[in-house]
Amino acid sequence: MLKRVDEKELVQRIIQKDEKALLFLYQKYQKSIQHFIYRKLKDYNVAEEISQDVFLDFIEALRDFQYHSSLKTFLYSIARNKTIDYIRKKKLKKILFSALPSYFIEGLKTFLIDDELEKKELSTKIKKTLEMLPNDYRVILRLKYIDGERVNNIAEKLSIGFKATESLLFRARKAFIKIFQTLS
Repeated sequence: MLKRVDEKELVQRIIQKDEKALLFLYQKYQKSIQHFIYRKLKDYNVAEEISQDVFLDFIEALRDFQYHSSLKTFLYSIARNKTIDYIRKKKLKKILFSALPSYFIEGLKTFLIDDELEKKELSTKIKKTLEMLPNDYRVILRLKYIDGERVNNIAEKLSIGFKATESLLFRARKAFIKIFQTLS
């Protein structure tokens, strides 16, 4: 384990853009952070994605690091928070946006929609909502929820960064909800 003095020096070197110091920290903790996340989510690819985000968030938060805890504790707290955020987003998606693919509408029918007419109305309302969205929102929602694409694949297809893609997807979801709720 790194001593506090060593940690302060390591943090200063990373802040000064010392790539070797950052690589050292990454190699020291990446696998254990990823394993920590994997144990919570049971999805290797998602754990890998989130662990990368942990280190990006770590770099962004590093200037505010006060040494009240070890770097390891700091990294794990970021990992825990990112994992919780992922779980919350996933639950929100299940509740609000899984309805976009037609197979979900069939699933809803069994416990929410009593007859074919209501199912058709829901499908029509979803299509109408999508049509009312700006094109970039419509495209990203279709890629994510109808085509089932992962965020990193969408980012690549749209030629924008991962974080920008997540942000666009978030805004598109909010816009979808707002429009969907106003339709009768």
